[in-house]
Amino acid sequence: MIAPLSRSYADARAAFLDAAATAQARIRSFPHPLTGLEDEELFVDVAEVGPADAEHVVIVVSGTHGVEGYLGSALQRHHLETYDTDRDGGAAIVFVHALNPYGFSWVRRVNEDNVDLNRNFVDWSQPTPTNDDYADLADALVPGDWSAETQERTLLELMGKVESLGIERLQQIVSGGQYEHPTGVFYGGTGPTWSNDWLRSFMHDRLDGGSRAAIIDLHTGLGPWGHGELISSERPDSDGFDRQQAWWGDVISMADDASVSADLSGDWLGAAPEFAGDTEITGIAIEYGTVDPITVLQSLRADAVLHGHRDPTADDAVEVRDQVRAAFLDDDPSWLETCLPRYHSVVTAALEQLG
Repeated sequence: MIAPLSRSYADARAAFLDAAATAQARIRSFPHPLTGLEDEELFVDVAEVGPADAEHVVIVVSGTHGVEGYLGSALQRHHLETYDTDRDGGAAIVFVHALNPYGFSWVRRVNEDNVDLNRNFVDWSQPTPTNDDYADLADALVPGDWSAETQERTLLELMGKVESLGIERLQQIVSGGQYEHPTGVFYGGTGPTWSNDWLRSFMHDRLDGGSRAAIIDLHTGLGPWGHGELISSERPDSDGFDRQQAWWGDVISMADDASVSADLSGDWLGAAPEFAGDTEITGIAIEYGTVDPITVLQSLRADAVLHGHRDPTADDAVEVRDQVRAAFLDDDPSWLETCLPRYHSVVTAALEQLG
């Protein structure tokens, strides 16, 4: 039985560190420069089990998208609580807890700069990707106020876009990534974020000298309830994608229209080979479904208006945070139990391939 989802970042962190200590993991904590919703200190915590000199590594990451880290944290904690050295096949397992601790604490998908980390790993020496169609939707997606009248008007406008463009095209425009509207949704930023810099440095140092590594990035919010879609950043005709399919079977490329994800600009799994030296990276995202896409989008719009145009510390901001949590998590224990087998199967397959 997996323990319930934590109710706050501080509780999730404490539970993760307790589980890591019980598993006799090697623990390191990296402080974030800002504080959280409850004025608590923020950290990216790393716990490692298995041989310290292992040539092969499995890295499990939670909290790339802040609020989604509550599920990732629960899965990581459960793994540590049930850790069995006989099943690691000689590989090291590295748990990266709360890559985006600010969003985790504030119950946001984005970071302290309203940046979506999975749109931030572009080549910043080059012009950012363009998304001209987003401008036509920007004011409807994130209006200046969030009155009932404004919500109804803008939602009807967006539903009209569904009729004229189709749901797949609209999803690509809205969520593929944009770099010109800093208070908008799915914003990629103007340069590398704190979490971007930290992850590049950590991965370079940890994987230096290794030969092969699996990376598993945990997400929620898209797809059928409790189903974990395996999403690849690789093109369908690439060697990396062939390797992913050989390892895990039912992998879907985000470039494939069949994926629940849009084709993203700047996702970090796609960039991982750049900061891993000579290590062969086989990375996958597990995307666990929650509610319907419109409900998810509405929560992101409410959150963006709150942080872009209102006071995120006001009493009524609690309602928005509750709305975001309900869109990306389900506190029903049966949802957790439904999510767990996919996690186990993915990690087990990675360990078998690296063993």
